Amino acid sequence: MSRLRWAPAAVLSLGAIITIGVDTQRTMPLRGPLGEALPAQIEGYHGADLALSHEERRIAGVTDYVVRAYGTRHRPADSMAFSVYVGYYDRQTQGRTVHSPKNCLPGSGWEALASGTEQIETASGAVIVNRYLIRKGGQRALVLYWYQGRGRVEANEYRVKWDLLRDAALLRRTEEALVRIVVPVGDAEEGALKLGASVVQTVVPAVARALPG
Repeated sequence: MSRLRWAPAAVLSLGAIITIGVDTQRTMPLRGPLGEALPAQIEGYHGADLALSHEERRIAGVTDYVVRAYGTRHRPADSMAFSVYVGYYDRQTQGRTVHSPKNCLPGSGWEALASGTEQIETASGAVIVNRYLIRKGGQRALVLYWYQGRGRVEANEYRVKWDLLRDAALLRRTEEALVRIVVPVGDAEEGALKLGASVVQTVVPAVARALPG
């Protein structure tokens, strides 16, 4: 019972520490442009950069980003085999934080058919990413996404929020990137997953090279 009496004070103290950390956090610039870090070719497909509209960028609140469609050499965007989006935040504040694709995709008219996680081996070790199968009209797509920053690759969004609060308080750092790969699904989801996993293996270390140390 004596310990329980101190619980409210402990919670208030933790909240104060977190608030101070958020208010005094550091701005962490990228080590290099995302567009240069991301390879121009992945799995034999050639990339073409796309642009977010001013309104899309305002809503996302990103400091920097890259959207790249990969397809055949001459018209990558028109023959897209997959796309890669990386949105970077040099610091996160109220109203300017990483947006979960789980919230954004339904707003764009996509319906989630199945969800889960996928463990993928990379050169720096195994990572776990979120896996979503989505549909809009007659189109289906596989979405793989994760959060990357401050030395971590994380899929669990509750863990991401906890790490954000802890690092804001203790390290005064909240920089983070949302990385999303979209692969159109033809007849078989297995083929899309195989291609997506190969892309993850390339993109994870590429993004790490651009992020702050």
